[in-house]
Amino acid sequence: MAMMRLRREDPRVVGSFRLHRRLGAGGMGVVYLGADKRGQRVALKVIRPELAEDQEFRSRFAREVSAARRIRGGCTARLVAADLEAERPWFATQYVPGPSLHDKVAEGGVLPAAEVASIGAALAEGLVAVHEAGVVHRDLKPSNILLSPKGPRIIDFGIAWATGASTLTHVGTAVGSPGFLAPEQVRGAPVTPATDVFAFGATLAYAATADSPFGQGSSEVMLYRVVHEEPDLVGVPDALAPLVYACLAKGPEERPSTVQLSERLAEIATREARGLATVRPPRPERPTGRRAEEYAQQRTERGSAVPGGGRTAGGSHGSGTRTPAKAPAGRVPGGRTPAGRASGGFPVAPGASGTSGGSGGPGGPGSGASPAAGTAAGRTAAGRTPSNRTPAPRRSGGADPRRRLLRQRVFVFVIVTLIAAACIAVLQAV
Repeated sequence: MAMMRLRREDPRVVGSFRLHRRLGAGGMGVVYLGADKRGQRVALKVIRPELAEDQEFRSRFAREVSAARRIRGGCTARLVAADLEAERPWFATQYVPGPSLHDKVAEGGVLPAAEVASIGAALAEGLVAVHEAGVVHRDLKPSNILLSPKGPRIIDFGIAWATGASTLTHVGTAVGSPGFLAPEQVRGAPVTPATDVFAFGATLAYAATADSPFGQGSSEVMLYRVVHEEPDLVGVPDALAPLVYACLAKGPEERPSTVQLSERLAEIATREARGLATVRPPRPERPTGRRAEEYAQQRTERGSAVPGGGRTAGGSHGSGTRTPAKAPAGRVPGGRTPAGRASGGFPVAPGASGTSGGSGGPGGPGSGASPAAGTAAGRTAAGRTPSNRTPAPRRSGGADPRRRLLRQRVFVFVIVTLIAAACIAVLQAV
């Protein structure tokens, strides 16, 4: 929360609290940062001098204090002290460190879906406590939500309505902030907990889009849109859009309850957090390593084709010259069977043609190596005529590519490890 120096007209001491900074100012008064003799920090609100004589504003101020006293739990700032009979009435609540939701979005941009859902779940739980105390906030908006290290806190109950209280709103006027007012507030109808649910939905939309779901404009334009037009939820994440839309229903009875919102948003927050963890973009070194391996394997196969050509017995065709390169691999990437390349991809007995259609001697392996059964034919030939396999050339031609590939993999692994270690060292140094 932004702090400003005290002005010349600002008091220095109020009650038992010494004032240190200005925290903000609103229509009703000014909020100061103060501390008591024990050093406990408080947010202290004092009514403006020109309003202190207005009985209506004194009543609204007293109602804010009464609402703060009635609410239990950690969803709001705890009331510390108050004096409603002073020349300028004031009250002090526990100071909540942290920016407002409005300031966080304005300075840092829109929030991710997981964070919006997490804040929304805590806020909905807080509204449950507020409504159980018989209080309706009536002015819930991003600037009235503080993001403390312990979770969001709802503040500013200056126009809150409590069970059994008479309204202070003049006929034909709407109290609240345009763009976050519910349609029933604009029409002057009675407020209910569903009124806060509407403002809650508009607040979630702001956190996800940095704008009101009813856009910008004059107060009259905004109030008309709230009553007669549908909200614009472009930019709201898909996981949140249906729930936000339900909160912004025109009829109070069509909106979900705060209990339902708390449970649903907690589920969405958990799912979105898991999604971010599992769908996290892969580290660059992993795909780079795989591409390097594939590239190395291709280069190995191409390079071994030339020296292997002179070692193939009787292989006159181009496919026969690749025999040494394919023999150690034995498999084609992707699990495909090397159909049509039986003699080129698997061991062939001397005297057999290098092509799949070669005519070896009667009973020779070349005669049975059809494209469809190239794998079986190659294995059968290798098993039947071990003396005709020319093992020495194949072992020397097949071992080299494997060793090269192994060395290249080790090299890539070492490079990636060194880069990762360097990045960690830089981050630790910073």
